[in-house]
Amino acid sequence: MLTSTWGAGEAHASGIGDKYHSHTDLYTKLPNGEGTEYTRRYRRHEMADDDMALSSPYIRTMIMAMHGGGIEPGTSELCLGIAGYDPRDLTARPAGGPVYDYWMFEGLRKPSQSNPGVPSNRELHVTAKNCDDHVALSMAASSLNVLSLHGCTAEQAGAPAKRPEAVVIGGRNTAFQRYLTEELRAAGFQTVDGATKPDLNGDHVRNPCNRTMLGKGGQLELTTELRRSMFKTFSQTGRRTSYNDAFRKFTDACRAAIIRLEAGPDQVIR
Repeated sequence: MLTSTWGAGEAHASGIGDKYHSHTDLYTKLPNGEGTEYTRRYRRHEMADDDMALSSPYIRTMIMAMHGGGIEPGTSELCLGIAGYDPRDLTARPAGGPVYDYWMFEGLRKPSQSNPGVPSNRELHVTAKNCDDHVALSMAASSLNVLSLHGCTAEQAGAPAKRPEAVVIGGRNTAFQRYLTEELRAAGFQTVDGATKPDLNGDHVRNPCNRTMLGKGGQLELTTELRRSMFKTFSQTGRRTSYNDAFRKFTDACRAAIIRLEAGPDQVIR
């Protein structure tokens, strides 16, 4: 990705342009960076099945934001919203609604417009297929479904100049793609078939969204304009508290697609 005014640049699947070739590489070379330059946040819901006669419910789906914080702005907040949590204080939203496991890697570096030499959040980008964070991969491997959120440019998504707000829908789970497309279009969002955008389609087998129990998942690439439209203040500190109705419509549409997916016949662990 190339640095832009909003801190999000061009998405890419090849790893070309990445400073770190894996998360292990990043963690090793920035040993004191966690909490100041980057952070990892996740929630794995506690589940127990001590009943010898019946099977207890289990979490089927997890949400990921691999380039959250200042790397691809807005994806952290969307990850939390789709997982069922208010980005402001992590309370469940809506109360009593389904909640999902989530994992996020977030860039915490403050942007500097005056000093180009200051390390940018862009440098913290690790291409999805090169993710080797053990928590992220273990959570994906023990989930039936993953929905991974990313950022891209309108040009990459093929969105028209007059309507640059768009989302590219990819991943290897074709049913999930269909449900996401239908729900997001019904909510008024412009969608793009990931199959027409090879660099954004998220179909690589090593992409964490596909490293699930079923070997397939879903990926969303949102243009900067679409992400920006979901917040009154599109800054690193402002997004957490300034999301709007477009944000709610988008997260609700994704949650509706997950509910449809989880009702399928392949969503039962025996």
